[in-house]
Amino acid sequence: MPPTPDATAPGAAVPDRGRADACPGALRLHPADDGALARVRLPGGLLTDRQALALTEAAEALGDGELETTSRGNVQLRGLAPDCGAELADRLRAVGLLPSDTHERVRNIVASPLAGLGPADSADVQAWVRELDARLCASDWAAALSGKFLFALDDGRGDVAALDADVTLIAASDGPAVLRLGRAAAGHPVEPGQEVTAVLDAARTFLDALRTSGRKAWHLREVPELLPAGTLPLPAATGATPVVGALPGGLSVGMRFGRASAAQWRALIAASAGELRLTPWRGAVLPGAPADRLPALEAVGFRTAPGSAWERATACTGLPGCAKSLADVRADAARALESDVTWASEAGPGGLPVHWSGCERRCGHPAGRWVDVLATGHGYRVTVNGPATTAGTSVDVRNEQMAEAVAGRTTK
Repeated sequence: MPPTPDATAPGAAVPDRGRADACPGALRLHPADDGALARVRLPGGLLTDRQALALTEAAEALGDGELETTSRGNVQLRGLAPDCGAELADRLRAVGLLPSDTHERVRNIVASPLAGLGPADSADVQAWVRELDARLCASDWAAALSGKFLFALDDGRGDVAALDADVTLIAASDGPAVLRLGRAAAGHPVEPGQEVTAVLDAARTFLDALRTSGRKAWHLREVPELLPAGTLPLPAATGATPVVGALPGGLSVGMRFGRASAAQWRALIAASAGELRLTPWRGAVLPGAPADRLPALEAVGFRTAPGSAWERATACTGLPGCAKSLADVRADAARALESDVTWASEAGPGGLPVHWSGCERRCGHPAGRWVDVLATGHGYRVTVNGPATTAGTSVDVRNEQMAEAVAGRTTK
């Protein structure tokens, strides 16, 4: 969860961009109440079995024995000693997870996790990921990007296109790919074979525009007037998440609040066919893994079947890891979900995601609209929230019965 959340509401006051962002990295550890935190960037969420095992062993030897996935498909280690940075870096370098000390925090790339597992003529998004990561690390200018700057590579299904990345590349089956800058309403056509070049050029244009204008910003959405207007209609951004269970070409599983123990990670590695793809929705896709490995994953606590209230439930770190939190939100949310799944599964119109927050910062909340369950110190306030109301203003208060259920059942 980001220690310094962004202002995402249109017209909202932009945080002070005259300073460097506070995002943690693999080399820049973030102090938390439960120990230091390291965030390891995984472009496209891609991990080999060997890399996944190295992260698992690092969590056991240096941290609290668990790994947590983020809303960008990255991995965090918690409970670290403040002086373990050098050893952690050595472990990551040994398996290729730290290819650049100077660029490690700007390797923020999300990609469609099911790319290549469906129709044979779909875009090779994984190749884009690898090329973008290599060229990003090789570009001196790219080190000036914020640790919050996000690239999204969508294979045309509209999943990661809904994440409001700074630069979004969307493949098309019947024409050129489309490049979206920030939250622009229209896109730019991209010549075939020039997809990654167009993505990098957009990021560099953003930095050049800031330098020329003297403006300070971390995201393209903060300075839309400095960027060229698009001309192409944008493909639909569905935001569809992978369904857990057996897939054409592999398996998909979910993690409760994105956290999994070392034992769970070892089971995940054992079930894989050599590759894991962590998703921005805190799950994992195992390309090539057979369906008969699902029971073993379910047995250790992964979600392996659709229809659970956990599918749309996310939460910030909460107590005891975050001193700003007013509640142990993950424990409270788990009790509510396990004791009364009816309200949780119907929590939002159209199946909106439900996010539990320990304070007004709402770290790690979903993009778009969501059901906001906010700790108040005396229970929880439940509202339907979204980009226009991230400061906590209620726009559509849920029925009092639900508010009472959450406030009562989760504070016992």
